Amino acid sequence: MKRTPLAAAILATALGCTSLAVQADDVPAPQNVPYSAGTLKIDVDATDLAHRVFRVHEVIPAAAGPLTLLYPEWIPGNHSPTGPIDKLAGLVVKANGQTLPWTRDEYNVYAFRVDVPQGATSVEVDFQFLSPQDTRQGRVVMTPEMLNLEWNTVSVYPAGYYARQIQTDASVTLPAGWQFGCALDVASQEGGTVHFKPINYDDLVDSPIYAGKYFKRVDLDPGASTPVHMDIVADDPKYLEITPEQVKVHRQLVQQMYKLYGAHHYNHYDFLLSLSDKMSGEGLEHHRSSEDGTGVGYFSEWDKSWGMRDLLSHEFNHSWDGKYRRGADLATPNFNVPMGDSLLWVYEGQTQFWGQVMAARSGLWSDQQYKDVLAAVAATYDRGRPGLASWRNVQDTTNDPTIAMRRPLPYRNYQASEDYYSAGEMIWLDVDGKLRELTGGKKTIDDFGKAFFGVNPGAWDVDTYTFDDVAKTLNDIAPYDWKSYLRTRLDGHGPLIGGVQSHGWKLVYTDKPSDAIKAFEARRHSADLMYSLGLSIGKDGALSDVLWDSPAFNAGISPGMTIVAVNGKDYDPDALKEAVTAAAKDQSQSIELLVKNFDEYKTIRIDYHGGLKYPHLERDTSKPDTLTQLIKAR
Repeated sequence: MKRTPLAAAILATALGCTSLAVQADDVPAPQNVPYSAGTLKIDVDATDLAHRVFRVHEVIPAAAGPLTLLYPEWIPGNHSPTGPIDKLAGLVVKANGQTLPWTRDEYNVYAFRVDVPQGATSVEVDFQFLSPQDTRQGRVVMTPEMLNLEWNTVSVYPAGYYARQIQTDASVTLPAGWQFGCALDVASQEGGTVHFKPINYDDLVDSPIYAGKYFKRVDLDPGASTPVHMDIVADDPKYLEITPEQVKVHRQLVQQMYKLYGAHHYNHYDFLLSLSDKMSGEGLEHHRSSEDGTGVGYFSEWDKSWGMRDLLSHEFNHSWDGKYRRGADLATPNFNVPMGDSLLWVYEGQTQFWGQVMAARSGLWSDQQYKDVLAAVAATYDRGRPGLASWRNVQDTTNDPTIAMRRPLPYRNYQASEDYYSAGEMIWLDVDGKLRELTGGKKTIDDFGKAFFGVNPGAWDVDTYTFDDVAKTLNDIAPYDWKSYLRTRLDGHGPLIGGVQSHGWKLVYTDKPSDAIKAFEARRHSADLMYSLGLSIGKDGALSDVLWDSPAFNAGISPGMTIVAVNGKDYDPDALKEAVTAAAKDQSQSIELLVKNFDEYKTIRIDYHGGLKYPHLERDTSKPDTLTQLIKAR
């Protein structure tokens, strides 16, 4: 319930408060009526590569009187108030050729108020989006070779209306000779200036652009009436070289997704893929496209880059789960109404599940690669999340996009940040096992996917759902007390690896890392000793995480320290692993680490003799192998 300033004052008086600062903005609430003043005209100049500046000119139809302009704050896919208002600069508003004074709302920094003079029928708005110069300032979105234009960063819109009720006419001017990919339909192009067909503001923001000097488009569903393309930009043309086998598995991804859901929710779809060591990586879903950013070696180092190949399957799945079917509290009327994230364990958790299953079904991953990754995820919820076993639950982690906004955390394992992703994956694996058990193997999570997400073919509006809708669909497939089943896992503190066991496998630990662990370590330049010493070690010995209540933690080691030496010799990941192995063979040996903490050096001895421990899946032959069935191509 929204509390008005008067109600707040009455309450404060009743509670005996002697003073009260009432903080309430004056932004008009959105109404579900057309913005009858006209169509927003948005022109973006994206040619200033030297300064990495996007220059914006808008013409916003408006009647005489007060007008509030909003810069988008709550960004879909981020699930949080992360609109980069700090990057907006140079704001000038004019009408009838005269510059109008504007004021920012005192308590809402995303809202700007102007008074439109009599006789004016529109205002002209100019500003710049000063994109990050390096990653300390945010995600880098413009380099000499490519750019990523997100419309929420380069536009303001009138308050008081649903975003889908505001029509737009947008254009962008790109550097000479650059090509682009986008879900928007092109009306015309003159040189580097591209005019798009009119579209409502909600769908405009949902349709970003990847453009680049080096560009390739790959058809992923040849001859289909609903095209699917992969639009690729790269730091160098050599990274655009793709083998027929690589094209094949991406085409298989599209077909496997269609076989799962039996319907799709777009009139065309574009994977926007950047291969860059300059522009920041990305994974952001949209209804008819996705922003997918990886390093340059996605194709050129195919055997080494496999760990990231579930990125495209994850973001593609969101077209069904998250963009079309959306939690009711996430489906807000415009981009400045707070979102509710309570159902992210479906939105992100089931997408995490399907993203990895589809990577295996399509051939982006081998069966063994999938199982190695699943072992790593399962270990997290077996031994690697002490916070979920003690003070926090999975449901509460759905608040993390607003709490932490993906900032680095001191003890992520204890804080359990955003575990609705992977914990959600484990819950949905468990659901699949339960469906198979209840129906004698006749029904699986595929049936839920088709019933819940594969509805209304071709529609690309938003179809909302609640927790009760999820439970009802499961109950329609296999009658059971699904509400209690789900709430126990979401609200409790119990283990979440039952799905591994119900599918005929066991989680075990050995002293040999899986290929998944090796790939993760290579990609992150790290060493993973979380299940032995309790350490995750980054480049050059920097400690990125220390497992709460682990041997290392109890010895006095914390994140932020740097390991300088192991047993008197310079730090090296292999040397540390050898020390752990040696201490397991000789119980009299401790593991001696010289660590740097700020400007101090300290020797810390860890009394640990359990040896190296890495997670693997091992067959339980007393049960059918339904895990291999799950990831088998349809």
